[in-house]
Amino acid sequence: MHTSNTRVTLLSRIAGLATTGLVAVSCGGTGGQPGAAAPAAAGPPDIEIVRVVEKPLDVQLSLPGELTAFQAVAIFPRVTGFVKTVRVDRGSRVKAGDILATLEAPELTAQRLEAQSKLQGAEAQLAVARAKADADAGTFERLKRASAIPGVVAGNDVVVAERTADASRSQVVSAEQSVEAVRQAANAIGDLESYLRVTAPFDGVITERNVHPGALVGPASGSGASTPMLRLVDNRRLRLVVPVPEAYASDLKAGAGIPFSVAAYPGVPFSGKVARIAEAVDVATRTMAVELDVENRDGRLAPGTFSQVRWPVRRSGPSLFVPSTSVAVTTDRTFVIRVRGGTTEWVDIKTGLTAGPLIEVFGDLRAGDEIAGRGTDELRPGTEVRARTPRPAA
Repeated sequence: MHTSNTRVTLLSRIAGLATTGLVAVSCGGTGGQPGAAAPAAAGPPDIEIVRVVEKPLDVQLSLPGELTAFQAVAIFPRVTGFVKTVRVDRGSRVKAGDILATLEAPELTAQRLEAQSKLQGAEAQLAVARAKADADAGTFERLKRASAIPGVVAGNDVVVAERTADASRSQVVSAEQSVEAVRQAANAIGDLESYLRVTAPFDGVITERNVHPGALVGPASGSGASTPMLRLVDNRRLRLVVPVPEAYASDLKAGAGIPFSVAAYPGVPFSGKVARIAEAVDVATRTMAVELDVENRDGRLAPGTFSQVRWPVRRSGPSLFVPSTSVAVTTDRTFVIRVRGGTTEWVDIKTGLTAGPLIEVFGDLRAGDEIAGRGTDELRPGTEVRARTPRPAA
């Protein structure tokens, strides 16, 4: 029992000595003894900078466009009648002047016969008036010659004969005008009958048919709600309508070739030429409509097709570019961080188009200015920085 107590006492003393030594070592390490490590002094942050570059802008935007027929018309009859025949159907190709359909209108035949009868009556009246005018003119001439012998013809008879001849000539003129009026009315009836043959106004393809033989058809109403008999489009040449944003509509030139693509032919390039420019901005979309003429003699492209247009954008002079990562955007400003004399400053900018990794900028910048490669509002203005070797922005 005595031996066990002695061992416990010895172990306690050893543990105490060890603890005292550790404390001494710890105190010696913080006591400023030679060889102790001192904390490093803090310096300006190290940032990577780039230079603003100046070069011409030449990029292509992807804009939506729609192909439309160069000419398209909804065909209505000029007169009311019943459809007799329809010679075409959807997809039929026709030439200008081809008969598309024929109509029947019996009342027009009756009107034509009536007009012809009136014309014959007017011509008969004209013949009577001319005969009377010739007779009256002859009577006047004979009386005039006879009046040269005194006492043969009274002077008043000569005057009456002259006025009668003048009146007869006036009746002839009136009868001639009546004949011409009746003839024009007869011709109008004939023109209406010619409208019973519906013909194609130009070369094209029928895209819509809405009538069959026996249907009653007539001219389009003023509201435009009537359904056309047929619809004809000219698809040998198409119009590609492109709404160009107003920011990129300042350098449009007629005749310029523009490439585009359609979903029906992936990977196949097409092109058109700028033909018509609206010269006015649509206030609803802030775009300007531009029409391209597209040759389509093989008929591969269809009117109404959606397309993607690769619209070229060029500036009249060179632009300034910085990396996209250098632009910082907050809720109230867009800026880059310029470094001058080792100190930062914020420069407000407006951004333009993107050309690869670079973005066009407008602001108080010059080519060659050094800016932070990574724009962030954490790097406040007036901060001293240590810049790495500048590298070009492109």
